[in-house]
Amino acid sequence: MLSVLIALVAGSALGAALYFTTSLHPAISAITALAGFTLIYVLILKQVMKAVGDAMEVVQKDIMANRPEAAVHKLEGVKKKYQWWQFFIDKQMNAQIGMVYYLRRDFSKAYDYLEKGFVRHWVAMAMLAIIQMKRNQPKKMIATFDKTVAGTRKEPLLWSLYAFCLDKIGDRNKAVSVMEKGLKKVGSDELMSSNLEALKSGGKMKMQGYGDLWLQFQLEKQGAMIRKQTKAMQGRRKIVRR
Repeated sequence: MLSVLIALVAGSALGAALYFTTSLHPAISAITALAGFTLIYVLILKQVMKAVGDAMEVVQKDIMANRPEAAVHKLEGVKKKYQWWQFFIDKQMNAQIGMVYYLRRDFSKAYDYLEKGFVRHWVAMAMLAIIQMKRNQPKKMIATFDKTVAGTRKEPLLWSLYAFCLDKIGDRNKAVSVMEKGLKKVGSDELMSSNLEALKSGGKMKMQGYGDLWLQFQLEKQGAMIRKQTKAMQGRRKIVRR
């Protein structure tokens, strides 16, 4: 990474200058070099992350305005410009691009990017696992979910998605096991608990309680999703009238 290289060169130069031009103990030169490296690296990191954050705000506006092509173009630009400056920028941008394509239902392009995405981005990784499920790749799906929950242990929807997909491919016993494990990691969660009981009793998991976070994964038929969204909107109008 360029940020590390620049900070290392600058810190080393500072330490060497002290060592060769003063009579200070060598340990002081080494400590100064380390302090210089840390300070310069932090300053560069702040500048890079600010620039990336500003760019992501523009991308978000494109997404909200239904301009996915413009959003992808800008995300590719961010990746190209900053991937050598900070660790995982390329993986984070791949995750974001993959999500844009997933929401557009272009699962083929989404897969190519999500597969190279950042494992800590649990939404992107869950989308990758869902595509693997749709492609009849249960082993890959399970491996992806296992890796994702290992890095994001406290997210109820992630555990519920994992169990939902396991149930969908016919492995209800493992789905129950995953929900039980998830509840231990998350702690008390009413929706997870009710879905666990549903699985144990042979019923279906009810995911609508997660709202838009659930809907973005598009695991329900579009007709059903539209009906639920319409019903929700009608409910809001009734509340407003009152």
